[in-house]
Formats: sequence, structure tokens, C-alpha cells
Amino acid sequence: MPFNPELCRNESEVESKLIVQYLLPQLGYTPDTWYQEVVLGSIRLDFLAFAAQVVPFVLDANSPLSVVMEAKHPKHNLNNHVSRLRHYLTTLNVRYGLLTNAKEIRIYEKVQYEIRLVFQCAGKEVETKLKEIQNLIGRESLQERQNINNLDIQISETKSRSETKRQNAMKTIAVYHNKGGVGKTTTVVNLAAAIRKKGKRVLLIDFDSQANTTFATGLVKFDDEEFDDIKDSNLLQVLQSEELYPISEVARKSNFCNPEIDVVPAHIDLMRNETDLNALDGSRLILIDKLEHVQEKYDIVLIDTPPSLNLYARIALITADYLIIPSDLKPFANQGLTNVKEFIKGVNTFRKQIRKPPIETLGVLACKISTNNQFVKHTLPKRLEAIPKRYNLQVMDTVIYDRDDLAKCAEKSLIVGDIEIADPVSIIDFKPDSMAAQEFELLAIEVLQKIGLTE
Repeated sequence: MPFNPELCRNESEVESKLIVQYLLPQLGYTPDTWYQEVVLGSIRLDFLAFAAQVVPFVLDANSPLSVVMEAKHPKHNLNNHVSRLRHYLTTLNVRYGLLTNAKEIRIYEKVQYEIRLVFQCAGKEVETKLKEIQNLIGRESLQERQNINNLDIQISETKSRSETKRQNAMKTIAVYHNKGGVGKTTTVVNLAAAIRKKGKRVLLIDFDSQANTTFATGLVKFDDEEFDDIKDSNLLQVLQSEELYPISEVARKSNFCNPEIDVVPAHIDLMRNETDLNALDGSRLILIDKLEHVQEKYDIVLIDTPPSLNLYARIALITADYLIIPSDLKPFANQGLTNVKEFIKGVNTFRKQIRKPPIETLGVLACKISTNNQFVKHTLPKRLEAIPKRYNLQVMDTVIYDRDDLAKCAEKSLIVGDIEIADPVSIIDFKPDSMAAQEFELLAIEVLQKIGLTE
């Protein structure tokens, strides 16, 4: 049955009559290769279609080629929606985007961080132009292009191994906010798992005397302080001694995720030893030196910091190359950003004295965000816009929502004899097809891109 654009009187009819009933079948997409109303972090897509069946779908460098399809009201000018489509394609690493209001159909192609118009026709011309559209974004055409791309990638990887090795030097990222309860530890441990899934070798360092990351990665296997096997080999000993307790000896394997990650645990003794440690000459530089000895062993070092302005937070930021600032965007967390900026300023003064460049802030990461539909539509955009305006800090593209799955995977436990022992798992391993897992997948992609680590 021919398509008649006059039958599309609103956005919903553009979606159902043009995209679902006409374009997707004509382009060879079956129900198992396309999704409608996809939410990925702060991005909301009308349609996402893949060249091959992907269950669950994951967007990364190894994904089948895909197409974003956006439907607009027939009275809307498509020019007003091009920048939004550009954001979708470049952020999600999707090659093609179709934009239509039924009166007009456009196809854009992503070229690095920009998009270019590669096809345009009136809605009433779609039947006569169908072959051109199929050649661009038809499922068979994308599959053929995928095979060619895979071959090109193999050739490129072979030629550039030495260059990649230089580029992929170990990167250290601190996750810091002086306000507690903003989702910092949940972010750190699940980001570590998501990056590890991409084949990167990850070391996680817990700088908080509350040892939340140590607990969250399942390293506390005792129920009584009498059996505490962390007390004598943790971050405190690493920072107290220049010669003893190298990272390679203190770091522990954690099966919190698969593949495993290494974790330098924290202990409550950090709290009462802070004053003594502060008096030690060179205490702020010991970790930098010890990490140099394992730089061939890890690609990424993630540091979970205490929610304070103390010595441990300072050492973490002196050590790190990059900084992520998690925030639930609530008033106290936002007001705390002023303290964070002042703290960073002081840290950078010290870094300059030791001839270390300023720490690079990757952005404020929205965490523990309510999934309430009205909040997401109306309040969240305003809170995100306020960060660069009020605090001159960039906001990361990814949003981590407050989802039940994140709590459930952190609360898993084992019964060993008569005691119950915490046995948490990452959201990536607990429920890989969940929206929470997808959000951390997107965060890992964004972080790796921003720090220049190719996948």
C-alpha cells in the first residue's frame, strides 16, 4: 500500500504510519532488530534499528551498524531538530540517522563528531526514492557495510599497534565530591566493571576510611573484627612506606565482576592515622611513585575518594590525571561544587610545584537521578543546564538513574556456615540487559573516549 503523508496529522501518526508500518518493513527490519522509545542515560530515541539482531542491544565500537529514526510533528521544521540528532549520533556512536515529519525525509551520516546530510526527499516521493533509501540504511546494505568495516578495522589495528600502545598509557581517574550520598561508590565500582568488560585492565583504589568500595567489591569476607584480614595490608600501609607494600602485593583480586578487577582496599584505620600520615615528608607523592611500578599492568586506575576535604582526598587528586564529579544535582550537592572547585584549585597549585599538569575534569556526572517521568522531562534538564551556568563546570552526557537493580546487585550475600557474608556483583554481571547496565555501558564509552583510550 503506497504511503500518503497527508494521513499523518500528528507525531504519533508519523511514527506508526510512516516508520512502523512503511519504512521499517520496506528497509528489511524485523521486529527483533528494532526498538521503540529507547532511553539511554539522558537520551531518548524514537526508534533504534540494527543491521543484525542484538539481544540485549549494546552500543559500542563492536556493535552492528545501526540507525536512529526520529519522528516529528508534520508542522515542525526539521532544521530545528538537526543539532539534537547530531548529539544522538555522536554520543551513541551510531552511524546513520533518519529525521522526518512525513512531509520531508532526511538521512544524515555521522562523520567523526559531525553529521552530514546524505539524502533528502519529500514524503510523497518516498516510493520513487525507496531504492536510494535502501542503499543507504536498508538492513542488507548495512550488513554488507559492516563486513567491509570489520575488515578495515582488522587492517587498521594491525598497522597501528605500536601507536596504540603509546596512546594507551595507564590513565588514573579520581571520582570525587565533598558531599556524601551522591552515588559515588556505586558509580566507581560499576564503571570499573563496565570498563573491564571492554578488555581494559582495571585497578580500583579505595581512599575512604569507611571502606565502601572495599565492601562493594566483596573483599570483606569476615563478620567479626577478630578475623579482619585487611587490617595489616591496605591503602594505609601503601601510603606509610616508600619501600614496602607495593601495589602488586596489596591489591586483591575481586570477583565482583567477570573478568576480575584488582582492588587496593581501605580500612577504618585510615581515619585515626591521618594526622601521623600528614606529618610524613612526601606522603602526598608516594602513591604516584608506586603506581609507576605497575603502569605496564593496568590501563585504568579508578580512585574512590572520601566525601571530604581531607588529606586522602588531596592525595587522590594529586595522583589522578582526570576527575569525575558525581552529583545527585540536589541543592546541597550543587552548592558543594563551589568547595570542590576551590579544593581543585589548591590541588593544582601543588601539582604545579611538582611539575605535574593540572587535573583534567571530565565533568559533573548526574547520579542517583529519579526516574519519575515528570522529573526527567521538566526538572532534570533545568538542573543540568544550571551546572555550567552557575559553576562553570561541564556536564557529562551520561546520566545514571536511581534504579532498584543497582540496590539489589549490591545487596547480594552468601551464607558460609552460620554467618552471612556480603557477596555483591556489578550491575553488568547481575542484569546485563537492564537499563542500569546500559547506562554504565554508555558511561564507560564516554570516559574512554574523553581520556583517549581506544576500545
